[in-house]
Parts: sequence; structure tokens; C-alpha cells
Amino acid sequence: MKTNPHVKRQQQLHQILKQERLNALALNPGPDLSYLTGLDFHLMERPVLGLFRSGQNPVLILPELEMGKLADLPFSIQSFPYGEDRSTWPRAFENAFLQAGLRKGRVGIIPRRLRVLELRFLEAAASNLDFVDGQKAMSTLRILKDQHEIKSMQKAADVAQHAFQAIRPLIKPGITEKEIAAALVSSLFDEGSDPGLPFFPIVSFGSNSANPHAMPTDRPWDERQLVLIDWGATVDGYYSDITRTWRTGDVDKELLEIAKVVQGANQAGREAVQPGILCSEVDRRVREVIEKSGYGEYFIHRTGHGLGREAHEEPYIASDDHTPLKAGMTFTIEPGIYLPGCGGVRIEDDILVTEGGCRSFTDLPRELRVL
Repeated sequence: MKTNPHVKRQQQLHQILKQERLNALALNPGPDLSYLTGLDFHLMERPVLGLFRSGQNPVLILPELEMGKLADLPFSIQSFPYGEDRSTWPRAFENAFLQAGLRKGRVGIIPRRLRVLELRFLEAAASNLDFVDGQKAMSTLRILKDQHEIKSMQKAADVAQHAFQAIRPLIKPGITEKEIAAALVSSLFDEGSDPGLPFFPIVSFGSNSANPHAMPTDRPWDERQLVLIDWGATVDGYYSDITRTWRTGDVDKELLEIAKVVQGANQAGREAVQPGILCSEVDRRVREVIEKSGYGEYFIHRTGHGLGREAHEEPYIASDDHTPLKAGMTFTIEPGIYLPGCGGVRIEDDILVTEGGCRSFTDLPRELRVL
């Protein structure tokens, strides 16, 4: 009989908790909680918290109105619901910790996810516990993707690429950054993306493209400029994240030059990826291409970031991440050169480490073509 993936992940987490010397892991709504349970909750004024202990069933603190989500779960869970009377909420947390037998020890939390709201309830319910950084436990569990996850990520990349190709005929003189972004969002849904997109598309014309995270504006198309678009889709909770840069006609020779450099750096990064190589080494090889061209000071971010249930997760393709790559890791390779007041070029691909090297989920043309 095939083990349910969420049950399997919980069992794997139990072993990791022992390795990390954690008595439990506390998770609020987000990618970690849904990864372990398949349950999705909104972050809102009513706190939701899952407690995971080695060898024990999960414990869940939640509003009564969310109890329907627990029907037909393929695993046992201890639930501690509370009503609308706020004065009863602390008791739900206290009862949960009492039932879980957590009176002292170390409980891992995810600093970049857990809000002060939940933390204060935790501290009040279990003042003898030490709440420590538990990010490594979840990163260890999630960093290697299984075949189902890989399939979902490939589909997310396909959906994103098809969505762009569908709106490409609409991109004509007079259109604005906002209008392209809006059309792209609609097209992503038409092509099959889940509603929760990884992020709102970045569409930047001309000098705006020199800002890596520019927000779309009412700036209109111009006949002689760069167009940078960064977008992604979501399939089964897994993300894609793609960037391509085009031109609207003849552009300055320096922009043509940096486009070739970035394309070469992107290729160097993809060619460097293989099991055993350090993330920092991949970053170095990409950065080396840009530095040798004389544009090193204009490559102002890391080479890439992990990708999966989050747009940014472990591992990071950066100079300070010395994680050895393993088959099953997924991340972006996205070098860029940004010339203030002039324009910027970024080429971003989604990468899977394989036993023999790597595979790119994304395959749109990388050269600076006319849009």
C-alpha cells in the first residue's frame, strides 16, 4: 500500500527533529504547514498553529469555523478549536501544549514566517520552552523535490511560457507596463495557473528595467528601449519564475553588449550545475563572466534562489551559500546587468539538478530579440 505523501513527510520530519535536537516544530499557515498536511489556511486575525512532535500525531490549534477542513484527512490529528470569544484563545494554546506533553525543551519556529501574534500565544502557553530557529529542519525536508513535485514545477513553467506567448501579439506601440502585466495575469489563469501566483508580474520599459524589482507603471511603449518581464505560474502549489528581456527596435550598442554578456553568464551558470558543486561556486562562475566584461559592479544581486512552494527558498545560488548541490534541488539562474538611467537585462531560468548535470524547466529564447 502506497504511503500518503503527507504522512511520509511527517515521518521524515520526525527523524530530522531528532537530528536537530528539537522537541517539536511550530508552524503557522504557509508553505511548510501545507507541505506537511495538505491544509491551507489564510493568515488572518485568528491564529492557526500546527505542532509537530517526533513519533506523535500532529496537533492543530484553529478557529472553529475552519474545522471542516479536517474532514477525511488521511492521518490522525489532534485539534484544539476556539470560538469568536477572544478571551478563550489562550486556553486553546495551553490545552494543546498540555496534551502534547510539551512542558520544557526546544521548539523550532520559522522566523521568516511566524508572526508576533502567534509567538505571543506560544510564549504565554509554554513559558518554560525555548523557541529557536527551526528553519533548517524544514529546509532539509523540502530542499529535494520528488517526482510529483518536479512534474508540477515543469507544468508551472510550461503554463507561464504559454501564457506569455498567448499575449505576445497584444504587445504593440502605446501599450503600458500595467496593461501588459494585467494581460499576463489573465493569460496565466487561462493557461491553467492556480489563483495564488508566485508574485505579480514585473514589467519594466527602458530605464525602469534598471530596477530589478520594478513595479509596473503607466509608462508607455517606446520604439527604442528594452522591455524586461519577470513572471511565474503556480501548479499544485509549486511555482515557476522566469525573466526574459526584449527590445522594441534599435537600442544603444551598450545595451546590446550587456545582453550578450548576461546571456553568456546565464549559460555559464547552467553549464556549471551538477551534483557536488557548491552553490557559491556556481555563483562565482556566473559572476566571473560579468566581471571579466567590466560590468561586475552592475550585477547587484545573487545569481539565483531556491524555487518550489515558495518563490524564494533554499538553496541560494550566492557567494555565502556553500551547500553542495544534489539531484532533486531546484532553483533559478538569473544573472543581470543594470545600468542606472539607461536600462537593464536579466535572463532567468528554472533549474533542476539531475544525476548527470541539470535540466532547465524553461526554454524560451534567451537572446535579445525584437518584441
